[in-house]
Amino acid sequence: MPDPNASHTPRLGIRVPPCAPATEVAEVVQRAEKYGFDVWMPDSQLLWRDVWATLAVAAVRTEHVRLGVMVTNLEARHLSVTAGAIRTVAELAPGRLVVGIGAGNSSVRPLGLSPTRTKALESGIVQLRALLNGEQVDLGAGPIGLRDAPGRVPLFLSATGPRNLALAGAVADGVILLSGTSRSGFERARGLVAEGARAAGRTLDDLTLAVSGHCHLTDDPARDAAVLGPMAAQIATDGGRRALAAEGVEVGDLPADGFDVYPDLIHAEDWDAAVDAVRPYIGDEAVRRFAERFGFVGDEEHVRGQIDRLAADGADEVILQHVGSYTMPDALMARLAPARP
Repeated sequence: MPDPNASHTPRLGIRVPPCAPATEVAEVVQRAEKYGFDVWMPDSQLLWRDVWATLAVAAVRTEHVRLGVMVTNLEARHLSVTAGAIRTVAELAPGRLVVGIGAGNSSVRPLGLSPTRTKALESGIVQLRALLNGEQVDLGAGPIGLRDAPGRVPLFLSATGPRNLALAGAVADGVILLSGTSRSGFERARGLVAEGARAAGRTLDDLTLAVSGHCHLTDDPARDAAVLGPMAAQIATDGGRRALAAEGVEVGDLPADGFDVYPDLIHAEDWDAAVDAVRPYIGDEAVRRFAERFGFVGDEEHVRGQIDRLAADGADEVILQHVGSYTMPDALMARLAPARP
């Protein structure tokens, strides 16, 4: 267990959805660079602009900000296409690109595809790293390599469940933890990553531990906790009831045919409608508990305290996601900036 008295300042990341033309998104990234944030962009081809094209524009308009993908998947694009896209952005932002990979959600399900299983995630990460390092990989027609391979680009795995957390410890350069912002949630996830690392002959020192959660600044968290209700319902829908229950969050029986929210709960175009849709299934106390244990909900002092506590417990980075998929996080950046422009 890390020394709680040790001085440790985590990196602070901000989620910037490519929900506007790439040049406009790049302007937000420039502001994030001045504020001192890392920038993480989500990838969903039907919801947002292409993440790689947008990152390329941002790369040439910035100098030192770290640029991350949170997260791409191995289903919507062929592995070789993803490798080529990574190479292109890595050349434009040398040493600044981090690639998060996940099982897939909003980019996969609308295509009738299934999220990537753990074993396929493992082989995909191993093959992708080999291509980026200039090695040859058999992708179906015999060994082939990536011309002008960029070399090392950190590959992170976004993980919630035990198997993927252990996989991150075994093969990834870092892990994006989605298993809660509470001390117990972080320690539980950290332990599973450590087990996977030990089984592969590694240690936690070989990985970056990043904690991600939705952030809503408010002077009355008890009143405003409901804003995170759709996230709790989505976690329960995706098989996360056990993780919720471990943190004292009880969710009722959800509708078998899902919710009539477009395009889905956590990417809703009408967020108030999403909040209202889940309210009958998640009581006030449960949603307050969820906001406390899985999110960053409170005033600036409270959220900064959460970040400092996670750092003391061993988190290397905290990634803040504002509520809403089609707006920019400027207000959040201005109020929680680690530096001032």
